[in-house]
Amino acid sequence: MEAAFDWGGDGGLSMAESRGMQVGDIESGFKRYPRYRDSGVKWLGDIPAHWEVRRLKTTATVQLSNVDKKTMPGQVPVALCNYVDVYYNNKITDRIDFMLATATEEQVERFALRRGDVLITKDSEDGMDIAVPALVAETLPGVVCGYHLAQIKPIAVSDGSYLARAFVAAGVCDQFSVAANGITRFGLTSRAIGDSVFPLPPLPEQRAIALFLDRETGRVDRLIVKKQRLVELLHEKRTSLISRAVTRGLDPEARMRDPGTARLGAIPAHWDLIELGRIGEFWKGRGGTKLDEQETGVPCIRYGDLYTCHHHFVHRARSCVAPEVAGNYTSIRYGDVLFAASGETVEDIGKSAVNLLRSEAVCGGDIILFRSQRDCVPKFMGYAMGSPHAVYQKARMGRGFTVAHIYIPQLRQLRIPLPPPREQRMIADHLDHETRKLDTLVKKISYAIDRLLEYRSSVISAAVTGRIDVREKSIRITCGAGLD
Repeated sequence: MEAAFDWGGDGGLSMAESRGMQVGDIESGFKRYPRYRDSGVKWLGDIPAHWEVRRLKTTATVQLSNVDKKTMPGQVPVALCNYVDVYYNNKITDRIDFMLATATEEQVERFALRRGDVLITKDSEDGMDIAVPALVAETLPGVVCGYHLAQIKPIAVSDGSYLARAFVAAGVCDQFSVAANGITRFGLTSRAIGDSVFPLPPLPEQRAIALFLDRETGRVDRLIVKKQRLVELLHEKRTSLISRAVTRGLDPEARMRDPGTARLGAIPAHWDLIELGRIGEFWKGRGGTKLDEQETGVPCIRYGDLYTCHHHFVHRARSCVAPEVAGNYTSIRYGDVLFAASGETVEDIGKSAVNLLRSEAVCGGDIILFRSQRDCVPKFMGYAMGSPHAVYQKARMGRGFTVAHIYIPQLRQLRIPLPPPREQRMIADHLDHETRKLDTLVKKISYAIDRLLEYRSSVISAAVTGRIDVREKSIRITCGAGLD
């Protein structure tokens, strides 16, 4: 039997196919089991007649790890499989760079990783993002399960590779979101995990389902990686396009000069290389608290807006403040450049965006405002402030460790190549046109990735809940191993 969708010559779904992938479509492309019965579980519905429904604690042992990241004298050196190793990997293998720590001999024996174990995240800042699984694909001597994880050890009636897939199936995974306790941080107890309900086929069938899903999701994952790489390349092209336009201009025949600035290179001879402090004024933003926010009123640009706006431009505010409190904030105009006064990474320091709101607007604290007193085109300034040359300068201006800060005296010294106003407008128009095309491509590819992820999730759910019968497909996979 063939799979539900044509993967195409490059291993990818067409846009038409990916646009309509739903669980029902998946079911129509595969066989169904000959007989079903009521599972007795509302969210699960009917299951194949020969399947069981069992609580996890009757099919596996569940234990919460208490091995932390500390190194204590007198304990046994170990490699620690921790939260991020599980969260970002479907399978745990020796290719992961595990953290080094220590554990007691009892902990080493109890929490050692053996082939077929399933590790799940038991804590999260989001109750909807919990019980993320990873299968231990091979026995790993000297590696133990770390804190914030639960270790699931299948017994004779269950297979770890099937359980790992079942943890992400719709319905099964929802149990853990409901059972998670907490307000700002959510956690699962051993009892909540053990009491969860799983559909359970016979053991050989569990393995057949896992084998099928390894093959099917593997193809999806490989295609997603290719598309993600394409998105990265398009972002790199976008950055390169902007960098060249705002530092070299659009005329390939223009006479160039070396301004003597490291990492900048030659610029058109008729351009200025000028410090911001010489062409405008800076202010430190002031403003009230989140309590002032409301849905209507005066648009208020806050620190977070600089990270969520469309690239380097603010077209709308996520929040407003009442007119009577707007005077407590810093008033901004169309074309003002807004800088983030702090950041956690090099790329975040001095993150900037140009205000393109035509209406009255204000900005809050932790924002530095720059207003040009020369004829600077707002769109050009936005592209220039986000160019690699400007980002490099701002990164070197940052002060601090955990959170870096940037200050007005430093930003006054930020230097940008500045062409005449007419040329600024030409460059801005050119970049608007070219980046719009790139952004459209990225949007289409991102949409396709989302549809592939939906298909991946749906086919896992359909297989582990018995909506589709993949036993024959798994036999063909086994016989054809290495032929894909």
